[in-house]
Amino acid sequence: MTIDKKVVASPKGDITIYTMTNNSGASVAVSSLGAGIVSVIVPDKDGTLADVTLGYANPADYFGDGPCAGKTPGRYANRIAKGKFKIGDKEYQLAINNGPNALHGGPEGFMNRIWDSEAKGSHVKFTYKSVDGEEGYPGTLDATVVYSWNDDNELKIEFSAKTDKKTVINLTNHAYFNLDGEGSGTVLDHNLRLFASHWLPTDDTQIPLGDIAEVKGTPMDFTAGKRIGEEINADFEALKIGKGYDHCWVLDNWHKHTLIKAARLVSDKSGRMLEVLTTQPGAQVYTGNWLSGCPAGKNGHTYNDYDGVAIECQGFPDAPNHRNFPCQLLGPGEHYEQTIIYKFSTK
Repeated sequence: MTIDKKVVASPKGDITIYTMTNNSGASVAVSSLGAGIVSVIVPDKDGTLADVTLGYANPADYFGDGPCAGKTPGRYANRIAKGKFKIGDKEYQLAINNGPNALHGGPEGFMNRIWDSEAKGSHVKFTYKSVDGEEGYPGTLDATVVYSWNDDNELKIEFSAKTDKKTVINLTNHAYFNLDGEGSGTVLDHNLRLFASHWLPTDDTQIPLGDIAEVKGTPMDFTAGKRIGEEINADFEALKIGKGYDHCWVLDNWHKHTLIKAARLVSDKSGRMLEVLTTQPGAQVYTGNWLSGCPAGKNGHTYNDYDGVAIECQGFPDAPNHRNFPCQLLGPGEHYEQTIIYKFSTK
């Protein structure tokens, strides 16, 4: 395992990019901007290496990008209704940046910050201190994201945090995958299986209604695996709201701090397979419904809608406002710890 480091100047300061390369030549590059993934280069069924994550030619284009490509959203990933929640009797108002709601922590969030970083052994560690009141969140939060890459082409992401005041937290990774190689076109022909027999219906601003619904008999059913595009245009209200899939699935067999299967993504064309495991209770699947118009891709090409799919393992959206959802509160003396593993192979 080798880790190479390079520093790129940007208008907001130097961005440090680390490339972890294993003994077979497969590699992962991660960036101090948003503690994000900028490339995952793995072999197809013929052994040909290609980058399977979407990203940009110019490292500075990751600042403020709509897709949040590859980055770590926070302090609270996904949406909070009207940017409001209560802890005890005190109500907090967050920055609004997605219609009437707060999304991914706010306009800056964690994803548009340059994190402190260091490489050691087979991993890269990013740290960020979010001060009390930043974008409306209570408490000073110390967040850490550790990326590890191994010779089995497994990328492990470990999220941890501590706070000096009770707060809410929800961290994930927002990588977009295309197993035929980024810039190769649509992922609607990829086969997706979700280990989730329930999902969270939402209102027309994509805030959960509070009920946990069965996927059986609906286009939300990926339990047996199917093409992503098979029912994406179905006459189903949830799919019309977001022009495709952008919903949270409730993972089966979830228990706190237990690693479980979340998803399996396969391309018959390239033969690549991605298995996703996590300790998180939910998986937000977003089929890149609004990728058109984002910055130029890594090779200068233009991305179109549905050119990548994000599988964001996380706590439930708007959980601070739903007592029946797994709790996303963190208090002084407690430790937030979550894991996501992306396992790449060929079938």
